[in-house]
Amino acid sequence: MQFWFEFASTYSYPAALRVETLACRHGVPLEWKAFLLGPIFQAQGWNDSPFNLFPVQGRYMWRDLERICADLELPFRRPSQFPRHSVLAARIACRFAAEPWLPDFVRAVFRANFAEDRDIAQPEVLEHSLNELGLPGAKLLERARSPEGKTPLRARTEQAVTLGIFGAPSFIVGDELFWGNDRLEAALAWAARSLDQTVNTALKPEPPG
Repeated sequence: MQFWFEFASTYSYPAALRVETLACRHGVPLEWKAFLLGPIFQAQGWNDSPFNLFPVQGRYMWRDLERICADLELPFRRPSQFPRHSVLAARIACRFAAEPWLPDFVRAVFRANFAEDRDIAQPEVLEHSLNELGLPGAKLLERARSPEGKTPLRARTEQAVTLGIFGAPSFIVGDELFWGNDRLEAALAWAARSLDQTVNTALKPEPPG
């Protein structure tokens, strides 16, 4: 299953903190896919988050997120700035997508934004998150900011558009798209069934010739 997330996305926060545990429980391989929502919103004529453009929807979202985090026992503090710029964090996540420490970094950035109210647009915040994982933060930031480090995020966001992704978090299983934190369990169930069908087909004996 592919987990598509945006570091500034409110509902991506609870999804990011629980997706790996649930995927392991279902025996579903997981791919972490950071991307940017900004270009997708701009293509729809929005110059801001819809939660800011439509205040009634925004008020509901913040209260809903409080309830979700309380139910999951996740720390939550409403960010003093929303949405925060997430380009550099997303570049790191795309540039080092194959690294085993990526999930821990992703969770650390989400906690910084939505539990600690720290500005994830600031390089020192991201460097601290990397250093806390025992990684060379300054060196990794330098690589993510290089011309080579910018290309993967651009390609990933273009891929999101091609796949029809319009919001975060999104989950893709085969050709199926599931949108929203509340669709995580449904996506995993679909993925688990697909794996079972694949295994059963592989184990099915061939008819005698």
